[in-house]
Amino acid sequence: MTCRALPALLFVAAGAATAAERIDAPPVAAQIRRGAELVRKTAAELAATPANPCQRPLGSHEVCIPLDIEFTDSTIFNPATGQDDHVHLRSYRSPGTNPKIPFVAPLIEIAPGETVRIPLHNKLPAEPDCAKGVPNINVPHCFNSTNLHSHGLWVSPAGNSDNVLIALLPGVQFEYEYNIPPDHPSGTFWYHPHMHGSTALQVASGMAGTLIVRGSRKPTDRQTGDIDTLLFEPGGVRVTERVVQLQQVQYACRDKDGNIKKKTVRRDGKDVVVAWVCDKDDKGDPDVGKVDKYDQFGQTTWTESGRYTSINGQVLPTFDKARAGALERWRVVHAGVRNSVNLQFRKMKHGAKSFERLKAAEQQSWIDANCTGELLPQWEIASDGLTHSKAIRKTANVLQPGYRSDVLVVFPEAGDYCVIDGDAKADDSVSWMPENRQLLGKVVVGAGENVSGDVQPYLVKALSAMADATQEPSMAGKIKDGLADGLRLDAFVPHADVSETELTKPGQEMQFSIVSVEVPDPVDPDKKTKRTEFRVDEHAYDPKAARTLVLGRSEEWKLTSANGDHPFHIHVNPFQIDRIIDTKNGNRDVSVPGSGDSSYDGLKGTWKDTLWIKQGFEIYVRTRYERYIGEYVLHCHILDHEDQGMMQNVKVVLPDGKGGGVYGHH
Repeated sequence: MTCRALPALLFVAAGAATAAERIDAPPVAAQIRRGAELVRKTAAELAATPANPCQRPLGSHEVCIPLDIEFTDSTIFNPATGQDDHVHLRSYRSPGTNPKIPFVAPLIEIAPGETVRIPLHNKLPAEPDCAKGVPNINVPHCFNSTNLHSHGLWVSPAGNSDNVLIALLPGVQFEYEYNIPPDHPSGTFWYHPHMHGSTALQVASGMAGTLIVRGSRKPTDRQTGDIDTLLFEPGGVRVTERVVQLQQVQYACRDKDGNIKKKTVRRDGKDVVVAWVCDKDDKGDPDVGKVDKYDQFGQTTWTESGRYTSINGQVLPTFDKARAGALERWRVVHAGVRNSVNLQFRKMKHGAKSFERLKAAEQQSWIDANCTGELLPQWEIASDGLTHSKAIRKTANVLQPGYRSDVLVVFPEAGDYCVIDGDAKADDSVSWMPENRQLLGKVVVGAGENVSGDVQPYLVKALSAMADATQEPSMAGKIKDGLADGLRLDAFVPHADVSETELTKPGQEMQFSIVSVEVPDPVDPDKKTKRTEFRVDEHAYDPKAARTLVLGRSEEWKLTSANGDHPFHIHVNPFQIDRIIDTKNGNRDVSVPGSGDSSYDGLKGTWKDTLWIKQGFEIYVRTRYERYIGEYVLHCHILDHEDQGMMQNVKVVLPDGKGGGVYGHH
């Protein structure tokens, strides 16, 4: 399939197709804007079609995207065998979804001040036993119950907005309504299920989609603007954009005893799992891969599975129609569960052999032989949808689950380029183990303007010309001065710095931990057995307990991990990184530019909603509790950790009006 710049207001036509397929994304702008047109058919067809929940009249500032959740049968390329595996997975379905590539959700685009309505219909089979309740809420359960989270959006957490504390049982239909405020930052966000007990299982089935807030506000002397207004080529054409949704669909095939079918090799006297395989059942029929148990998640399972990280649902895709010297914006979304991604670009050797059926065991040698060019620079202009005050130059862009990274890329000459998931150190990896390189795909770059030497002066020149063409004359000069000063983007930063003087003391502290606890044996209650418990602040998730915060305050948080490394995510209000202290190496601040820390270098002052918390580090971030009251959550974005208890409720309440804290009503 072809990955290309996505026109405004599309459903992404990408999913589980093999690399040989090339399927264009169908434009459906009118379909999204005017919901009634989604099912415009003949009278006979309409009579046989269930009513579309988006058929009712919509306001001029509304979009409606219906999502059905159901089991879908399809195939996914398995690099371990070079074959297409049959799979039966939970998926989002929507009018316009390509049935050949179902395991990626529609792309949603919206503007500040608009409302997106998502009628969500849970069509998964009923689970009668689940409805009776579960003995321990932190044991994965109710795999067919669901809800929806708009990851990173600054909207209300209550009612039918970004409310992850409700459950949609099978058969239930519920309309989510996200009212995007007029001052919402433009940027790259995403959405996925967030039902405690089944989140990892559903996201690992491919239930995730990208959500873009596209802004049109130009900066002025009084307020900052949207960087979207700057990125236009001469003639008013938006620079090429590529939405790159990374996923890890961790399906497995099982034997008659319910065990995952695995391929092992003998190494150093031990049997080592190198792949999960699907072949045939006892009747000779093809195995069917599923995501149905939590033995599919764990520290080493993704590596053992031999699966590839997919892009827009496709294994080893090709990005085409790039031009030498042309500026591109890559909107990268890590929508996976169980693998860190170190995004890199290298020029591919001319005449490289085909990689479309490249097996996992051949990855390293193929990359060594064919991806021989120097690492290309990327300039990160935003993380987690929030524009930086200064672009961060990277050649290796490490993304953890939940991260988004908007980068500017210039391919300096024509030819093919490797898109690589580079090797990673143990403390940069979700598996907590070193990761080898993996090919993600390639970019085909046509003739254009060749760029030699350092690309940054060329980039500054191109962006400066864009400022002259797109911005008010009174601001263009200031923007160009910032660009010349190390690619500063102060005119486009959405939030003001959180100053020391506005902080309410003493602030907040949060720690992730993993412990082994004794519990009654499920077979013999008189005996004890050990169970791993995932915790926040020494407690596994309790839906009746909440950390209380007061609306209007600003506070500093200290984030740490007692065991292993975890991506921290908090809903609704993002945070600004103040300092990150490496307590193992002289208590130095590794968030400053040039620190050399691959996870934190250059992050000082940036805004995020998801952040890697490494053991042995103290992370200090600052945040404001603005506009929205209600209850939401913070958690580890290794989603099977969240499902097993590494989550905590957060409640934002009104102040008492006296400066003393919480208002107590009646």
